[in-house]
Amino acid sequence: MTDTATLPGSDTANLVPTPNEDALPRRLSDFATFGEALDYAATGKRGMNFHDPRGQLKRVYPFSELRTDALAMARRLIAHGVNKGDRIALIAETGPDFAALFCGAIYAGAWPVPLPLPTSFGGKDSYIDQLAVQLASSDPLALFYPAELAEMAGAAAARQGCQGIAWEDFAQNSAPDCTLPQSSPDDICYLQYSSGSTRFPHGVAVTHASLLNNLAGHGEGMKLIESDRCISWLPWYHDMGLVGCFLSLIANQISVDYLKTEDFARRPLAWLDLISRNPGTSASYSPTFGYDICARRISSQSNVAERFDLSRWRIAGNGADMIRPDVMQGFVNAFAQAGFRASAFLPSYGLAEATLAVTIMPPGEGIRVELVEEERLSGCPRDLSRPARYRAIVNCGKAVKDMALEIRGEHGEVLADHHIGKVWCKGPSVMVGYFRDPEATDACLVDGWLDTGDMGYMVDGYLFIVGRAKDMIIINGKNHWPQDIEWAVEQLPGFNHGDIAAFSVETENGEEAPAVLVHCRVSDPAARVELRDMIRDKVRSITGMNCIVELVPPRTLPRTSSGKLSRAKAKKLYLSGEIEPIKLAA
Repeated sequence: MTDTATLPGSDTANLVPTPNEDALPRRLSDFATFGEALDYAATGKRGMNFHDPRGQLKRVYPFSELRTDALAMARRLIAHGVNKGDRIALIAETGPDFAALFCGAIYAGAWPVPLPLPTSFGGKDSYIDQLAVQLASSDPLALFYPAELAEMAGAAAARQGCQGIAWEDFAQNSAPDCTLPQSSPDDICYLQYSSGSTRFPHGVAVTHASLLNNLAGHGEGMKLIESDRCISWLPWYHDMGLVGCFLSLIANQISVDYLKTEDFARRPLAWLDLISRNPGTSASYSPTFGYDICARRISSQSNVAERFDLSRWRIAGNGADMIRPDVMQGFVNAFAQAGFRASAFLPSYGLAEATLAVTIMPPGEGIRVELVEEERLSGCPRDLSRPARYRAIVNCGKAVKDMALEIRGEHGEVLADHHIGKVWCKGPSVMVGYFRDPEATDACLVDGWLDTGDMGYMVDGYLFIVGRAKDMIIINGKNHWPQDIEWAVEQLPGFNHGDIAAFSVETENGEEAPAVLVHCRVSDPAARVELRDMIRDKVRSITGMNCIVELVPPRTLPRTSSGKLSRAKAKKLYLSGEIEPIKLAA
């Protein structure tokens, strides 16, 4: 990347970003510990590049500088009383401060615990509550945070009886020389909380060996080349952002351009600007909604070729949520004139309990789908009196390096290709367990095999994900997927993905019934009744189900910290009365 694109007269005007290519021979994460990985990356010229909300380069941070700062932070932590195995909680703000403290904690033998920023929690009190819950779970020695979050983060730390320290203040402490503890591959490297961790969080304990094995899988699965550069806006408190777009880049020696998540939310097209300015090949991941937002920001009259050049975007990763082929096609339609190729899409599947990646599509194969009859998804015999209905299921690729996959039935039996069941995986990158929660660990880990909680099927070594087992709606013994109900509503004009949450509720007679909450932007009372009836009719015509339809105010439906719709939380808030439906005229 040669275009620094800085503001005239600014003190960043002469910044030169770290290069894509380097004389240092690339090693695909073949290290014993993460500290060794950073030691090696620091001998080269690649590194991190942080940008402002408009995509202007504001800080160049080579891996060599990161290592120097991390070692200083390690010495400060030890001088502060941190011992090997202590947990160090960190608010995961995208920037050099977090990066240095995270890596410094690892050098010090402590376990860094990245925690979310307040953007997803709907207010000060909710954020403090969420931090307090995760602090109670991880039991850290201290919580470090940016100074601007001192009030909220400090309150959460005080509630849990741990130290609260602004990292700007901590950086002023002396860093006396000391002998750093030796780490082994089987030592815990960090604790990761999944995006869905709310009231009962589970800290995923990841060893150095597990981490580095998974990161090697990234390098091999994506077939990294010398000219590759990562561009990312993903948050560092989520596994795809932390592992895939931070730790992986160090272990595989890749330069990266960062845009803060909140800046992407305000100006999503700045992401594509950064990709356009990269003269090398780009590798950039996003959940489905990121591609959707960008496509919606471009009008049909826009000349995208004048602003963007996406012809060198080699890997357009998809993950972290159900991959929707209609959204991906919408992105292709919007940006093909700018050189974007559908073959760049790289679907993948993973979860924090497997460190990150479980499957990755071979580069160049793009989005591949199978049309699956609803009856196959529900597990019921075909009703020949009704026309067949199909759902497009996306191919999520093949197992990463050293990972084994099985699809298992209700009684634990291994199913053949094309048969839908629970997805299980086994390999060196599967977690050792949940921190201080043997019961939850035993519930999902059996003889080294991890129950992912997802439903899917295999075909010739490729994995197809159908949905979350816990999200499944079972009505009269038949399985229904909430995505199908939500998709039905989306066929009506004016509704976007994320406006709708479907789940099952118990009726007064004790039976399960499907319900759907829908954001309503209509103010006229008569029009609201008409809208409700229209939604109910649409769901019935597409799915055959009579659904309870509740209209709720815009921005009511909750999301996880990674931006995904949380059906489980929506259901909980609805049943508790915290989500109050709009009252309709009789």
